[in-house]
Amino acid sequence: MNVQEYIESGILEEYALGVLNEAERSEVERMAAQHPEIRQELEEITRGLDFYAEAHAITPPAGMRERVLSGWQQVIQQNPVQPLTAPVMHASTPDPVAVAPAQAPNAGVVRQLPREESNSGRTRWLIAASVALLMLSALGNFLLYNRLKETEANLEVAQNEQSRFATTQQAALNERDQQLRILRDEAFRPVELKGTPKAPDALARVYYNAKTKAVYVDVRNLPALPEGKQYQLWALDNGKPVDAGVLATSTAAGDSIQQMKDIASAQAFAMTVEPAGGSASPTLTTMTVLGNI
Repeated sequence: MNVQEYIESGILEEYALGVLNEAERSEVERMAAQHPEIRQELEEITRGLDFYAEAHAITPPAGMRERVLSGWQQVIQQNPVQPLTAPVMHASTPDPVAVAPAQAPNAGVVRQLPREESNSGRTRWLIAASVALLMLSALGNFLLYNRLKETEANLEVAQNEQSRFATTQQAALNERDQQLRILRDEAFRPVELKGTPKAPDALARVYYNAKTKAVYVDVRNLPALPEGKQYQLWALDNGKPVDAGVLATSTAAGDSIQQMKDIASAQAFAMTVEPAGGSASPTLTTMTVLGNI
């Protein structure tokens, strides 16, 4: 067997996988020492297996070693090595012709050796194939497990997003229903707040229920405010301003109707520009809209 045939026989892979016996390992090491090509191929195979093992290291399930060893033993039992038998020679036969068959045992040995080597090589390849399949199976299970976890995580995110969207939509519908009830409730009296000379195009509307003291404001058009400023609604009761609360940014932009503070009595409503959070008394120079009941 030449060097290339030795390399292609698969024995170097078996050496790297650690499935050879002591005599076979010694033979591989001797051949590697004598032939640089064999030594280089063996080093590359060893490095490749080390890299693969580090990249795909997975703890095998319990009992895997015993199942693999049991499989190997069954393969070996199904392919037993045939014993060498020599034909029986009768010492009582002096005929010289009987000497010729004495060479037959050697011929029988020569014919049986390839079969034994074939059985041994096939067994080693089956062992190597079992190890490779085990590693590929473990890798496939690992990838499948990761993909399953990723799918479950994506599904959970999607379900959470759907739940939040449904909650937001329900809240918006509830708010719209409440606004419709207010607009259609005859107990609420609409009060038009028109723009002052400071903001002539400004327009807003207040819905006031004198019985329940409830106040709602609906902005039609208000000038944009600088940062740190906020619109504040005032109820005028006998000329005295009463704080009715500050407007949210969405309310000031005309996106929603906002419930303000309850007002016991009022003859007019006005809106001024105040620092964020509101003021205790209105800044009259910033009055934007005003309307009488």
